[in-house]
Amino acid sequence: MIPIERIWNSAQLPTLPAVAVRLLDIVRDPESEIRDVVETIKLDPAISAKLVKAANASYFGVRSEVKAMDRAVSILGTTVATSLALSFSLTDESLQVGPRAEHYKNFWVHSVVQAATAELIGQRLEPAQRGEYFLTGLLLELGRLAMLKTIPNEYMPVLEEAKLPGPSLAELEQEHLGFSHVQIGQQMMTVWKLPEGIVHAAAFHHAPLEKVLAFGSDPESRLLTAMALSAASADYFCTSNKGLALHSLREISSTCLGMGEDDLVVFLKSVEERCHQAGELFNVNLSQLQNSADLMIQANEQLVQLALREHVASTQASIRQHVAEQEKRELESRNRELQQQAMHDPLTGAHNRKFFDEVLMREVHRCVRAAQPLAVVFIDVDHFKSINDTYGHQFGDQVLKRISQIFTETIRVADTLARFGGEEFVVLVSQPSEKGVERLAERIRENVAKENFRFGSTPVKVTVSVGSAIAIPRRGETGIGERLIAVADECLYEAKRGGRNRTVIRHVMDERDRQLQQLITQTRFSRWLVQQRLVDVPSISRILLDCQTPHVQCGELAVRMGYLDIAELHSILKHQEVTGDRFCSVAVRLGLMTATETVFVLATQLEDPRTVVGAIVRAGLLAPDTATGALEDFTRTVAPPPKHRVMSLV
Repeated sequence: MIPIERIWNSAQLPTLPAVAVRLLDIVRDPESEIRDVVETIKLDPAISAKLVKAANASYFGVRSEVKAMDRAVSILGTTVATSLALSFSLTDESLQVGPRAEHYKNFWVHSVVQAATAELIGQRLEPAQRGEYFLTGLLLELGRLAMLKTIPNEYMPVLEEAKLPGPSLAELEQEHLGFSHVQIGQQMMTVWKLPEGIVHAAAFHHAPLEKVLAFGSDPESRLLTAMALSAASADYFCTSNKGLALHSLREISSTCLGMGEDDLVVFLKSVEERCHQAGELFNVNLSQLQNSADLMIQANEQLVQLALREHVASTQASIRQHVAEQEKRELESRNRELQQQAMHDPLTGAHNRKFFDEVLMREVHRCVRAAQPLAVVFIDVDHFKSINDTYGHQFGDQVLKRISQIFTETIRVADTLARFGGEEFVVLVSQPSEKGVERLAERIRENVAKENFRFGSTPVKVTVSVGSAIAIPRRGETGIGERLIAVADECLYEAKRGGRNRTVIRHVMDERDRQLQQLITQTRFSRWLVQQRLVDVPSISRILLDCQTPHVQCGELAVRMGYLDIAELHSILKHQEVTGDRFCSVAVRLGLMTATETVFVLATQLEDPRTVVGAIVRAGLLAPDTATGALEDFTRTVAPPPKHRVMSLV
């Protein structure tokens, strides 16, 4: 990368002669006349002589010899005469000798091909403006001339690399220098105050094909698309990227000029002939240009090679993508396996001890925050050592696997089963009730006891002892998880000491908490629905598994339901900060809520009737009108009347 300021600050930067500057001013003036152009050109004898000579060139097809400047300008027209005068001043800048001579010559040949192509397109689109088309085509590569003169040592290696098939010159310039001849040329044209249309066309002559085609055949964009076609024509005749150039020629000529393939072949032949005529104007030898028919063969061969390489690259990319996707699937599968191994016991498929401890910790935090019950069930296989000693460890493993399956089939989806160690298993019960834990523990014991275990043809009696514990954590209580496990473990060994194949449950809560929990359970909307025989227990149990009530703080819920106002809520919260007691206990103690109101709030916090009604209707257990009527009856008969403005439960 080099600083672009080196170009703008260089004394070698091309400038326009005074005659050229004056001519551009005259062309921009709508009131200028031919004699103004003639008088200005006569100020430079060298340009005058060249212009008279050009008027006699075969390029313009003048039949009688032109000897005077006045007649030359009259025949050529002011625009063409001005274009040629400006072109001749640039020719002197580019026709040099020395190490850079070849690059100067290539620049000029490229520019002449662009100018000849542009003039032909102008004759087709806007005959009166063909001189402007010619001039614009000639100036498209102006930035190359500036870079050759100002930064030759850095620029010539880029020009050498551009001779090989591959990236375009503009792309290589951007890569190695940080800017391209397109930017430099556009800036120079702006400084020279060339017409805006010419500057705009020069800015897009090497733009991506889709940008050029986006302009379509809009009359205001004719010059721009003509220059893009001229640049592609010069690349076709003068560079090694003939295949890509032919592709661009086909796309632009078809979209913007309506040319078919045969039309394009004829057009390129005309360009070839016009280029040799244009070479005479500037004394440039264009014998190096190949025949357009030969070029067409070479370009099509390149396109075939490019298509083959693209196909191979696409195939390889597809293979690489397939391999990468396969590796990704295998990695994801392996990750799932590792995750499974990290969370599950490899023998029984139950969760492992580590996973159980993590779930228990989360559940403890939730229950402490929401003042909800927490329960665990411990299970131990009776006389398992004797089973191993009598029938072997392989049979013992089969027993553990089958028992784990029985546990999984017995517990609810929301419950968590884990192998605690050896022949011990543990279940973390989700949203337990006292009776529910008792029934679950007994079902586990019964289902194992009635299973038909056999060693070959020999029946083997297998039973389990079950111990369980349930508690309601106090506000801010720590260690409740460890305490609950210890109590459940004690119950398990009590069951073993009592003769095995039995269950023992203990409640780790004071009598008031126990009674409160029973009242909350009895007040739940789902229990009322069963009592009214609107739904059965299995159906409502399934509904509740998929029906999660969003957690709302008791105080907020009490305000919504009309049992407290905002001032009373703040009073309770202040007392709660001092005592550390639960919200509802403080509310009752202060006389701001009744015990019945707190029970109903806690039941609603655990199970929102509106949420349950919606789930019942979606499941098709009750018609919408019936479900809404049931909610109204429940609110009227069970809910304590509000003391403040209330948001209806319906």
